[in-house]
This record gives sequence, C-alpha cells and structure tokens, in this order.
Amino acid sequence: MPEHTYDLVVIGAGPVGENVADYAHREGLTTVIIEAELVGGECSYWACMPSKALLRPSAVLRAAQHVRGAAQAVTGGLTPADVFARRDAIVGDYDDGSQVEWLGSVGIDLIRGRAQLTGVKQVRVTAIDGTVVDVTARDAVAVCTGSAALIPPVTGLVDAAPWTSREATGASEAPASLVIVGGGVVACEMATVYASLGATVTMLVRGRGLLSGMEPFAGELVTDALRQRGVDVRFGAETTAAHRTDEGGVEVTLGDGGTITAAQILVATGRTPRTDDFGLASVGLANGEWLPVDDTLLVDAPTNADEPWLYAVGDVNRRALLTHEGKYQARAAGRVIAARAKGDPLDTAPWGRHVATADERSVPQVTFTDPEVASVGLTEAAATKAGLRIRTAEYDLSHVAGASVLSDDYVGRAKIVIDDEREVVLGATFVGQDVGELLQSATVAVVGEVPIQRLWHAVPSYPTLSEVWLRLLETDGRA
Repeated sequence: MPEHTYDLVVIGAGPVGENVADYAHREGLTTVIIEAELVGGECSYWACMPSKALLRPSAVLRAAQHVRGAAQAVTGGLTPADVFARRDAIVGDYDDGSQVEWLGSVGIDLIRGRAQLTGVKQVRVTAIDGTVVDVTARDAVAVCTGSAALIPPVTGLVDAAPWTSREATGASEAPASLVIVGGGVVACEMATVYASLGATVTMLVRGRGLLSGMEPFAGELVTDALRQRGVDVRFGAETTAAHRTDEGGVEVTLGDGGTITAAQILVATGRTPRTDDFGLASVGLANGEWLPVDDTLLVDAPTNADEPWLYAVGDVNRRALLTHEGKYQARAAGRVIAARAKGDPLDTAPWGRHVATADERSVPQVTFTDPEVASVGLTEAAATKAGLRIRTAEYDLSHVAGASVLSDDYVGRAKIVIDDEREVVLGATFVGQDVGELLQSATVAVVGEVPIQRLWHAVPSYPTLSEVWLRLLETDGRA
C-alpha cells in the first residue's frame, strides 16, 4: 500500500481547503489536498457560482423592464436553454482542469479519493478504482469537507428523490411546476430562478415569514416580489408526506390534509455536515456531527489536548455557512497551522492574522433574490437578545436619488442597528436592486467599529445608492 507524508493534509478541495493549503504552503509547509469530487468544491459547481449565474439573466431583464427607454426595447422573455448554457460556461462545464492546474502551479499536491481518519495525523484515501493510499501528516490535518443539504424526516420524502440545491442549480431544463419546501436563502433564490424560467412555483414555509434570520422587512419585501411573479408563497405550511406519482411527478401532503401535485420538488430546509463515515471515532469524536472549534479553528477534541493537530474550517464547523466566511477562516487557519509547526508565537497583534473572529457578529451575506437582500452584523432582534442597549435608524431606499436613476419604480429599504453606548454600527440591512454593492461599506463600518461621528465624514457620491448612509445618519439624528 502506497504511503505519503506531508506537513499538512487538507481534506476537501473547495475554496476553503484550497486557501488553507495555499496559506500554509506560502509559509513553507508541504501540503496535499484530498478530494473525492471536483476540485473547486460545492461553491464552484453546485452552489454560489451556478446559482448566481442562473439568477443574473432575470435580474438584468427586469432591470431593463423598469427603465423607460430601455423597456421598449425588451420584446421577449428569457430562453431557458440559453440561461442553462451560460450557467454551464460559468462552471467550466463541470470540468475542474483549470483548478487542478492551479494547485500544481503553486506546489500543492492532489490525491483524488474518499478520505477517512484512521488515527492521530493518519488519513486513508480510497480512490474510485479501489486503490488505497495512506497519508501521514507531520503537523496537522484540516477538515474542509463542507456541508450537504439536509433532508428532513418526512414520510416518503427520501424515496421521492427530491431535488436539493445541487439538482436545482445543475438542472438542464425547468420543470413545468415546482414545489419548494423551505423559506431560507436557497428556497428564495431558486423560487426566483424557476419562476423567471416559466415554472409554476409553490413555496411551503413552515414559519410565518421568509428569510427568518434577517430583519423582518427583508422577508416581507421578497415575499411581495415573489408573489408579484406568480409564486404561491404559503406560510404555516407543514409538509407531512411526499411520494412520486405514476406520471413521474410528486404529490405532497400538508399538515391540514391538503395535497399539492407538481412536476418536481426541491427541499431547502437546512444543511448537515459532511462528516459521515469519516473515521472521527478513531480520534474520539462522533461521525456525522459538526466539529466545534476555537478561534484558531482547532477542533475541540480529546486528541488535541497535548499536541494541536486537527482543524475544521468552513461549513463543517458551523460558525458561518458561507463561502467567503470559510475562506476567511481558511486564511487564519493556514497561517496558524504554519506558525505552530514552526514553533512561532501566535501573536495576534496588530490585526489578528492567526485568529478568525469576524465570523461571530460581523458576517456579511447577500441573498440574490429580486430585490436583493444585503446584510451584515446583528439584526435588531439579535442585538436585543444579546442584551445590548441599541437604537435603530431606517430609511426608504426609493427616496434616494440614486434609486430613481436605477429604476422608475424602485422598491427598497435600509436599516442600521447602533450600539447606544459605544456609538458604533452593530448591523446593517439593505433590500433593493443592486444593494449587494452597498455591503462592503457596511461591513467595514461594523468590523472597523467606525464611530457614528466619523461616518458623517464619509461623504457618499451623488447620485448613488450609497447616499442612503447619509439619510440613515440624518434619520438617527444623534451625531
């Protein structure tokens, strides 16, 4: 049986694993990545990139339809085949050759196959053809396996072979009708996609609103927009059973005894860690569980007590299930692994290169619905729950001059949450066309803890959406 030894063994070749390996390798460590699927991972082929590729055509079309002078030139609708073809181009036709080439160009080795921990710093890799390779890490193993779609325990649902986010972003044609179970980001984005491609879409949401973890107005505005597109959004709708019909469609039974029949069903109810059958028991952990970590991304595990060696980075640690946050963690993890390997002190000054802390209360996220939702930091509810003394300021984005330039009937809203004691912004939420580009300024304000009085001197350009910052400060009226 072949055996290999490296300073660092990274399991998972998504953006997170690539960055852990790259940043450690820059510091002089020999590194290898183990991957069972495509190099580039979930984000590149089945999540971020394909979903945004599918969403963009409808966003552009609707933007043109809402601007006089351009609207008259829009004489047709989307052609689904062209939308899917553009998606294929953006994901490189599901060929990871360029990303494999990049790994080689920076000196990172790749072993293809399924990895399993067999002991401290020991990994066994089984290739598709059954070949087995043992790999030993001198210093560390980083688990970057991500997460998978969670299928809830609904009678018959697994046997009904539902779509998850992978099938929804990878489809080659739009079903005539689609039932979506869930009301979070994936559910809302895919409802937007398939409604724009002509499907009859029904959303079954167990709660009382969409995007429940965000400011309530975000879900309300997205609900209004989806319903205007013809999406049937049902709240308080519990899915109790599902089965395939003789015609190949799916019938869904609801908690009130009613049924819905559609050509396809998409389940978007959460995520589960990719740690099944992973050998975690060999190092004192439970298979199938999330891997809790400290701010250096070191796993809370018995075998880490005497010598730190096992790290979990990205979705698999459940801190923030977003690609950009996983990459942020990865940059810290790669550096800290190298520092510990070389015996260097973990000096966090001046900017904390060896720790990840911004994924606790400063997480930015864009939901690419129409309208977009962009948020960072704490919502009003979360800040209140944390016991902070706060105040808020809200503003109608349609009243900003930049909005009238973008659209003849702009709909949107903005809100900031302010720490009443420290006079800094704790969180911000924007809803409206193109608000995703407002988010980095908000993230800098939150992470940098920029005092409200200093923000007055950050003058926004006119006429742009960014002028909403001035209007929010005027609405607050404290500085």
